[in-house]
Amino acid sequence: MTVVLAYAPGDLGTATARSAGRSAALLGSKVVIVNATRADRLVDPRWADEAELAHVIEILDEAQVGHEVRHLKSGALPADVVLEVAEEVAAELIVVGLRRRTPVGKLVLGSTPQQILLRANCPVLAVKA
Repeated sequence: MTVVLAYAPGDLGTATARSAGRSAALLGSKVVIVNATRADRLVDPRWADEAELAHVIEILDEAQVGHEVRHLKSGALPADVVLEVAEEVAAELIVVGLRRRTPVGKLVLGSTPQQILLRANCPVLAVKA
């Protein structure tokens, strides 16, 4: 049994990691942390550095759940990467963070959490910070 955490750095990412840890502890599962970026991007604020990933691991250690990190650069969109990992590990839950965005911003730019919510084959827990 596995919980997939779609992680991006920041306060929302920390809140999402805490929720994933609590959920995994309740379900008796491990957490697969997915942090992904497009391979063609030179700079991506959602790409976690080692210190940020270490902080997530500390949060999961405090929740006493096992974990695995998937720090991936791919030609695919981050939502596709998260969904592929979720299918690969037969996830029972995906945890994503939701930022406040205008409807026009979502329409024009799309939304990774929105794509995950619409296309996931398992329940999705959406966290707002």
